[in-house]
Amino acid sequence: MQIPLKQLKSLLKTLEEGGATEFEYQDEHYRIRLALGQSPLAAAPAPSSPSAARAAPAITSFTGAEDAGVVYVTSPFVGTFYRALSPESEPFVQVGSVVTAGQTLCIIEAMKLMNEIESEFAGTILEVLAENASSVEFGQKLFKLKRS
Repeated sequence: MQIPLKQLKSLLKTLEEGGATEFEYQDEHYRIRLALGQSPLAAAPAPSSPSAARAAPAITSFTGAEDAGVVYVTSPFVGTFYRALSPESEPFVQVGSVVTAGQTLCIIEAMKLMNEIESEFAGTILEVLAENASSVEFGQKLFKLKRS
């Protein structure tokens, strides 16, 4: 997907003038998301299958000296947070779970797509910060993780 620079600049100007901080568009081939002041422009092909698409979570480091190595896994978009594949299934992780990089932590349903959120780091889950089946916002903290 190529967006002419002139059109992209015009879109950014319109969003800034209107006070918008976020814009998202998706069709059957592409997904584009602009988050002003939060993250750079992201354009990626839309997942081909509506089940279990993978999404990269945002990671925020905690800077307190007493909590060195603690990071927060945050939601990469607005959606519904699920701790397990189904209501009958065990949660992907619980407090105290040791996780590896790439391990699924949860699912966020967005626009009728189930997106698996994976850990970027190996470590231990210190807290689960979102309620199962609750709505989450872009950038909302989902997990507190102690990196190993």
